[in-house]
Amino acid sequence: MYVSETKKSNKQAVPALGTSGSLDKLLAAKEIVIACGSGGVGKTTTSAAVATMAALNHGGKVLVLTIDPAKRLANAMGLTSVGNTEFRVPGELFKQHSIDMRGELWAAMLDTKESWDSLVRRYAQDQESADKILANPIYKSFSGRFVQSHDYIAMERLYQLHSEGGYDLIVVDTPPTRNAIDFLEAPERMADFFSSRLLRWLIVPYRSKLVNVASKPFYQIADRILGTQFLQDVAEFFMLFQTMYSGFIERARAVSSLLRDRRTTFMVVSTLEAAPLREAEFFIDALGKRGYHLGAVVLNKVLPDYLRDKEASKVARTLSGKSNEISPEIAGLLGLDHALVQRVLSEVGNSFLNFSNLALKEQEQRDEIGVKPEVLSSVPFFESDIYDLAGLVELGKSIWG
Repeated sequence: MYVSETKKSNKQAVPALGTSGSLDKLLAAKEIVIACGSGGVGKTTTSAAVATMAALNHGGKVLVLTIDPAKRLANAMGLTSVGNTEFRVPGELFKQHSIDMRGELWAAMLDTKESWDSLVRRYAQDQESADKILANPIYKSFSGRFVQSHDYIAMERLYQLHSEGGYDLIVVDTPPTRNAIDFLEAPERMADFFSSRLLRWLIVPYRSKLVNVASKPFYQIADRILGTQFLQDVAEFFMLFQTMYSGFIERARAVSSLLRDRRTTFMVVSTLEAAPLREAEFFIDALGKRGYHLGAVVLNKVLPDYLRDKEASKVARTLSGKSNEISPEIAGLLGLDHALVQRVLSEVGNSFLNFSNLALKEQEQRDEIGVKPEVLSSVPFFESDIYDLAGLVELGKSIWG
């Protein structure tokens, strides 16, 4: 996932506990990783950590691109801001945390309007057509507010960045799960939208003065409701955009092919809470139906392994069940009240056993994930939020393998 074929790591990957492989090995053979998951499961932070580990271990140029409108990427990387233009994370930031960075880590956050403007300038028939589209009131609203335009331009941007070949690995942080399905289907939907019957009807009277008698009432009513200027703006916008229609179709097919390419893999991020896990299973199923490669499932905020240790649970039961017998000696050693020590020992034992039951339940949930990816990694609870590169590396090490 990380590096081109010529830059694969020679290091032998060691599978992490509970996984069938490692991200290290998986990503060495990929060029695009698309991270998906519901909101609030740590998807952006995990994406940034994966990209950081790729640059750190495999070298080369690695880009983490977020298309989620929520601006979390900069916070996770300890940066003041991340914009539409790719930005190289300064090497000095890694040195401050005693991190020896082999490669280059880059970051970008999709700006829908700026990316659409760039696309229009690139694919319009000529400069005059581009200027007309950019000045059109409908285009300004479309490129800034229309949901499908955000999803489409995200795919366009990914395709462009990959085609230019400037990065060995691109890690894409998508919006929350069900929106990520829209993201994947956006190229085909956009192409269908620009070829729809409704748009052809709106354009007809402005393309030709010969309007069918039967259709005149439709245009008269539309004109009264929407206004002549609005209809003219709509018609002009779509007539100009239809000059780019063949490019839309071509790119949609190219993007669809890229998503199914062996160089592309998907990483589903979730916690083991009921709602996010259902979303993860939904997306895993959707990936399978569309023929996409499920490379990894990363489970965040998982309880530590020692909570499932039988000997540790035996100790906890002893503390809870025999706290009244052992508390006098401990209270004497510490110079504390016997009743207080007894209560604390009992609470500690019971609390451990409760968490142990949760840990066992989590293990069952992991085992019940229907489709097994190449890599199944677990991220333990961290004592504090991740807000800098050192934190990203710590998180990355826990799932890297």
